[in-house]
Amino acid sequence: MLIDSHAHLDMDDFDADRDKVLERAAQGGITHIITMGIDGESSIAALKLSQEYDFVYAAVGYHPHSADECETGDLDALRSMASEPEIVAWGEIGLDYYRGYSSPEAQQRIFSRQLEIADDLNLPVIIHDREAHDDVFEMLKKMGKGEKKGVIHCFSGDTDLAMAFLDLGYYISIPGTVTYKKAYHVKEVASAIPLESMLIETDAPFLAPVPKRGKRNEPAFVSFTAHEIARLRNIDFEEVARRTSENAKNLFGLPG
Repeated sequence: MLIDSHAHLDMDDFDADRDKVLERAAQGGITHIITMGIDGESSIAALKLSQEYDFVYAAVGYHPHSADECETGDLDALRSMASEPEIVAWGEIGLDYYRGYSSPEAQQRIFSRQLEIADDLNLPVIIHDREAHDDVFEMLKKMGKGEKKGVIHCFSGDTDLAMAFLDLGYYISIPGTVTYKKAYHVKEVASAIPLESMLIETDAPFLAPVPKRGKRNEPAFVSFTAHEIARLRNIDFEEVARRTSENAKNLFGLPG
């Protein structure tokens, strides 16, 4: 049994066959999927999907790409929405200095406010960090250490950075890129960090793993990621599946 801790099921990529995608996930042993909000509209869509499908849960938040357009009222609306029982986290939030869709100043302001709201609501956070390692770490450090603070999604740093995040109380999520031949850093991280601190994800529809690379990603493909982690660590696939699923249940308060 596996848990896909990060997907974007509301995106247009799934409009033609969303039911079949989720049916394949269930048949493939995926017991829970967390689908992300990246702005107000997608957070509403994520919640609706979690209410429609029993094994789908949702997170609400404003992605750094949308920081320039995010206002106080938008975050207040998400805060109200977060009381719904299907909402298990606040995210996807963070910093992205690679694309530059929003200014660094706006990203940092909106990220900081969302961290505060999530802390007030006692919700774990789902963190996006692209080309912004130092600033993300410092902002999370200011929030203090603790258990089950959240997860660094689609981790792209080195092992030292991963260990630093673990010390603050965050999980590390390994995506399908771990299957890519030249993904040296993520392979090293997947081999080195404690298994009790690891989640796995697809980030569907993005970053499909080998042997599906170049195609649309979907939750059922998280099994390829788990198999590669098992190979790298020289342990059984079942152990990776069991431990990462336990971790996701503990972090997000999932049933089962």
